[in-house]
Amino acid sequence: MTHEILMAGFGGQGVMLMGQLVTEAGLASGLQVTWLPSYGPEMRGGTANCSVMLSSELIGSPVAVDPTAAIVMNVQSFDKFEPAVRSGGLLLVNSTLVSKSSNRKDITQYLIPANAIAQELGDTRVANMVMLGGYIYASKALTLEAILQALEEKLPVHRRNLLPMNKQALERGMAVVAASA
Repeated sequence: MTHEILMAGFGGQGVMLMGQLVTEAGLASGLQVTWLPSYGPEMRGGTANCSVMLSSELIGSPVAVDPTAAIVMNVQSFDKFEPAVRSGGLLLVNSTLVSKSSNRKDITQYLIPANAIAQELGDTRVANMVMLGGYIYASKALTLEAILQALEEKLPVHRRNLLPMNKQALERGMAVVAASA
């Protein structure tokens, strides 16, 4: 199966890091992968999204035109990408920042209070990991261990102290999806 994932939010929410981790974890898991980032003109606060493809087969195009999943971190991303999710796909919504939900009956939607959970854990910067944990559980595309290994390789040495909090954030996201499945 090919997983076509859109991840979107505003700059500074860790959308690109999510995409890079999924890409690295996919490679380490023996999958074919592509990662295509897209930035708005601003560094922080502007739009940021990326599409990641994971497949056991060769990937013809890095563009997710018919995504199997969308992870949306803010309202603008919800409005733009919710209609794009293919029938039978997944929509994961950061419900702390997005007060609406999809009316579509042909997709599976998970409302994850990512920023609220991240705040409970002590740092709102791990909201992206909460969302990624939800995706891992819902899609079964990758393992938690593969994501954690990618995170450990990606974090600079002076940030390794953040690994336990990031692991907690991933696990909390998984738990939210597990409880609502």
